[in-house]
Amino acid sequence: MAKVELKQPIVDEISELLNGAATAVVVDYRGLTVAEDTDLRRQLREANVVYKVYKNTMIKRAIEGTEFEGLSVNLEGPTAIAVCKDDATAAARVLSKFAKGAEALEIKGGVVEGTYYDAAGMQQIASIPSRDVLISKLLGSIQSPIANFARVIKQIADKNEEAA
Repeated sequence: MAKVELKQPIVDEISELLNGAATAVVVDYRGLTVAEDTDLRRQLREANVVYKVYKNTMIKRAIEGTEFEGLSVNLEGPTAIAVCKDDATAAARVLSKFAKGAEALEIKGGVVEGTYYDAAGMQQIASIPSRDVLISKLLGSIQSPIANFARVIKQIADKNEEAA
């Protein structure tokens, strides 16, 4: 069996992982302890992010001609890839938070909804709250004036009852 035939299933696996993904972030995990790596994987799993280590050549083959092709500039040295299909900021948020406590983890770059960002850009994306948090803030800001108006009407009604 030729080497290419052995490697093709891995390339297909990476392609399937990236198919329909909202974001993919590549990191250098060199220097992480086993305990830190286990904790990182647990946090990423809880955020619905898939975290895998592949050979750089396999990732390069899988991203050729896709929206994730920008990641190829970061594929040097030990590389892990974190992919999330539903929340565009989840992978960057979890990795950035974890990197603050674990100096060994370094975010190299990533692609968010088709746009490539370097390490600094990924730090900016990590500061964006999740979609659910943004929606709850929006609903809170919409609800606030209505609640205030209802309180004022109730105070006027209570004042009128006392006067009567």
